[in-house]
Amino acid sequence: SHEKICRYIARESELVVVSVGYRLAPEHKYPAAYEDCLNATIHFMKNIEHYGVDPARIIICGDSAGGNLAAAVSQTLAGRSDLPRLRAQILIYPGLQALDFNLPSYQQNRGVPLLFRERAAFFALQYLNGDALHMQEVLEGSHIPPDMRLKYGKWVSPD
Repeated sequence: SHEKICRYIARESELVVVSVGYRLAPEHKYPAAYEDCLNATIHFMKNIEHYGVDPARIIICGDSAGGNLAAAVSQTLAGRSDLPRLRAQILIYPGLQALDFNLPSYQQNRGVPLLFRERAAFFALQYLNGDALHMQEVLEGSHIPPDMRLKYGKWVSPD
């Protein structure tokens, strides 16, 4: 689905673009897509001389679910001394948190097409466990235990 844009970016920037075709939910639940992206990235980075790429110019990018995967791969590789250091990550409307679908950004954009609040929760559930049985609990926020909500409230709260 992203081949044309990847080719465009490669042509216009005169850079090497590697696009990972990872396994998709709901057929392949977490962590399948993450493992595919991580393994492909590590393989690329370990064989960088084969691709003629400057190891100081590696950037990881992704949009939507791919933005989530790009962030996760970047965090995983951040402390690795056996691989080139990432120069940057580019996250385009990434799905980064599923703790609270009632934060201001979800409320402000709840009716904005293309990714309505309910669809964002649906896709998060598809990614994690392959079904949407607990959609209402997720939208209400009751899927997070009170102690975890308290622990992460400093970072994920309307305040």
